Amino acid sequence: MSEIYSIADKYVDEIAALHPSVATYVGVPGYDHLLPDYSPDGVAERAEHSRSTLEQIKAATVEDERDRIARDVMAEEFATDLQEFERHEHLQALNVIASPAQGLRQIFDLMPRDSEANWDHIAKRMSAMPTAINQYVESLSRGQSVGLTASQRQAVEVTKQAEAWSGADGKGASFFQGLIAQYDKSDLQDGALREDLVAGATAADAAYSKLADYLRDDYLPNAREKDGVGRERYEIAARRFLGMEIDAQETYEWGWGELQRIEAEIEKTAARILPGGDVQSVMELMGTDPDRAIEGEEEFRQWMQDIQEQTIADMDGTHFDIADPVKEIECLIAPPGGQLAMYYTSPSEDFSRPGRVWYPTGGKTRFPLWTEVSIAYHEGVPGHHFQLATTTFLSDQLSRFQRTIAGTSGHAEGWGLYAERLMAELGYLENPDYYLGMQVSQAFRAARVVIDIGMHLELEIPTGQPFHPGERWTPELGLEFLIPRCPFEDAFARSEINRYLGWPGQAISYKVGEKVFLDARAEAKAAQGSDFQLKAWHTRALNLGPMGLAQMKREMARG
Repeated sequence: MSEIYSIADKYVDEIAALHPSVATYVGVPGYDHLLPDYSPDGVAERAEHSRSTLEQIKAATVEDERDRIARDVMAEEFATDLQEFERHEHLQALNVIASPAQGLRQIFDLMPRDSEANWDHIAKRMSAMPTAINQYVESLSRGQSVGLTASQRQAVEVTKQAEAWSGADGKGASFFQGLIAQYDKSDLQDGALREDLVAGATAADAAYSKLADYLRDDYLPNAREKDGVGRERYEIAARRFLGMEIDAQETYEWGWGELQRIEAEIEKTAARILPGGDVQSVMELMGTDPDRAIEGEEEFRQWMQDIQEQTIADMDGTHFDIADPVKEIECLIAPPGGQLAMYYTSPSEDFSRPGRVWYPTGGKTRFPLWTEVSIAYHEGVPGHHFQLATTTFLSDQLSRFQRTIAGTSGHAEGWGLYAERLMAELGYLENPDYYLGMQVSQAFRAARVVIDIGMHLELEIPTGQPFHPGERWTPELGLEFLIPRCPFEDAFARSEINRYLGWPGQAISYKVGEKVFLDARAEAKAAQGSDFQLKAWHTRALNLGPMGLAQMKREMARG
């Protein structure tokens, strides 16, 4: 093993000890009973670990191309980690989708539950929740003391989440009490273990209830009123999500152009479905026609599972080379209380936990299918699952860091959106309903570019646009702009606005990432001419592993 790969291996073991949730996520055993320390000291310890590892890889000998790529991936990520730490981002890490408030709860979704030992880990981890929440609150309080806070909007919405997960909202059992109910349905009947689970759930409920009280009574009055983060902070955040530098103004203008192009195509597809009808009428038909929907949560879950398995069978050996472990995927309904967007979680390092597609129903039991097909391709196959599970599989090619921890949203989500477009190119969306769903999804992602940058930088809406020309973006205008372009219910659009405002730069990663993948493919076609083979290009793109978009484009250009 090369020096670079040895450092990468060692880093994974060390970060597993420093951040037990990472250990669970990637499948490193020995830490499933613990929770990460989100206090200022805990975050500082992890930052120093990144700094020392960065120094090691800079001094290490690069033996070959694989070493060079692995080194560059780590160097980019550690540099970004340190930049965010030095800007004290951890002191204002509160948002509705990807802050410690969600991470501490969501890690339980990935924990196995098929033995007494696994349930004992769950009991101990729940019992550790009060300490973990207190450490997190310590960071948020430190941020308050130096004038670094999240927005009032984020504080309000995370308070609601904490109340839901603790059961304090009075709308049902807490998430943690739900774990006890799952234990009771299992074949395990250990009375002492159940007592530990009850004690742990009670402690976790109290911890999240305390977090809700803190956010509502202490944090909210001091939280900043403005939702947007401004140009400098936005472009730094975008670098984290994209792995490349952008000019926010140029990207904003490109987003407008993409949106107009896609919406012109949507009108043509809508006319195929309902001649003479406008786009809004067609979307209403798609959402209300009982023949175009599935009734029942379990029926929908099985439909998702069937699509994934059929696509794997169709793609294998034709447009992709699929390793046997990657052929397993599991579709699940997500626990209530979180955001309403479908998401994917990677398999564990040893594939004992498969890759999973999670669907938050938001309580609904009826599922119009016109938008779900392309999203299923995006989140599962050939999207995130092929990309991320293939990465996990490539133990003989990629460093352990690349396989388990590396990656940017632009690379992952760009590939996901590329996968949607690819399935249309391959004829899987010939049904105009499903093709319209893909186009609406594309328009939705282009609109994200416009309003994410527009709201955070408070940019002016171009004077040539029919929508509030000359006005500056606000969250209210963002919602008004998004609702008619959102293929889901209005509640989803509202949750998306909250997400964008709390997670600056992530919403643009889909379309920007897709553009980089499409540009790289077009350049390969131009260079190779009749020798270009799509399957070979896909193999190379996936075998490079996760990385920033700038590095990906450089590597793909090498041929």
